[in-house]
Amino acid sequence: MAKNSAYLILFTLIGIFITAIASPGFAAKEPFDQWLAKLKTEAREGGVSQTTLDSAFADVQLIEKVVKLDRKQPEVVQTFQEYMAQRLPQSLIDSGKAMLNENRTILEKVGQEFGVQPRFIVALWGVETRYGKYTGGFSVIDALTTLAYDNRRAEYFRKELLLALKILDDNHIELADMKGSWAGAMGQSQFMPSSFVNFAVDYDEDGRRDIWTTKADVFASAANYLAKSGWQGDQTWGREVTLPKDFDLSLIDLKVAKPMAEWEALGVRKADGSALPSRQLMGSLVQPKGGNGQTFLIYDNYRTILKWNRSTYFAMSVGYLADLIGDG
Repeated sequence: MAKNSAYLILFTLIGIFITAIASPGFAAKEPFDQWLAKLKTEAREGGVSQTTLDSAFADVQLIEKVVKLDRKQPEVVQTFQEYMAQRLPQSLIDSGKAMLNENRTILEKVGQEFGVQPRFIVALWGVETRYGKYTGGFSVIDALTTLAYDNRRAEYFRKELLLALKILDDNHIELADMKGSWAGAMGQSQFMPSSFVNFAVDYDEDGRRDIWTTKADVFASAANYLAKSGWQGDQTWGREVTLPKDFDLSLIDLKVAKPMAEWEALGVRKADGSALPSRQLMGSLVQPKGGNGQTFLIYDNYRTILKWNRSTYFAMSVGYLADLIGDG
């Protein structure tokens, strides 16, 4: 009997170990059914119809891959130069020029209305989804449900999930077509539901803010995001510069802003060695981590791009691509 009991304990422990390895690793506080019932109640109280709730959660799935991707800590494995070379191949630049030319009429109209240069709208489109080619294949409802149930960032993703349900309820997109990234970023502009609610635009006035398939809505939504975040339509994002050998490195900080004349007096020059622009914009110096000292003088529009995505590499790639696309 003692031997059998020992075997039973051993097999039980092995079972627990296997279950732990195989499970998605949710840090939830209660069973999923109970949690979902409370979420539905909250959504109904927020105005989401029962019909939408029934369809949205009829076949809802908790996605283990989403939890693993959320748990994974980002690692800096590329230098800035390697990142830029990989993210901005010549094919992306050529396609950006072609896309600007192909959509010039609507881009110029949107750009004028929102005060955002078309090249920046196209650059964001290119960096985010390769001009709409790669928008993500995850069900937004499944992904957000998974992340909202998992307790690591539950409060944030619960709010995003409730907004996603409202977007469905308002008939902006069909459930089957509501696809996006593992984190719930949606459509060709990769908006989270909160960004959709705050910035998405029904530019073609068909009653839907369609950032998935309608280019006019995609462009206007991106431009609206930038405009409402402080974009200056008469300024660029920044430029690469060189520093003198004895430069005070403590000045390389987004918190330090000076007009062009002051940077000029400190020995800062354009990358080709020529003088800085005469227009007295306020600028700050940035050296991307892993950039081997490569230095940029950035303006307020760079800070606006950071509101879209807090990554220095991302903001730099958008600025670079916009410059390379130019006027098509």
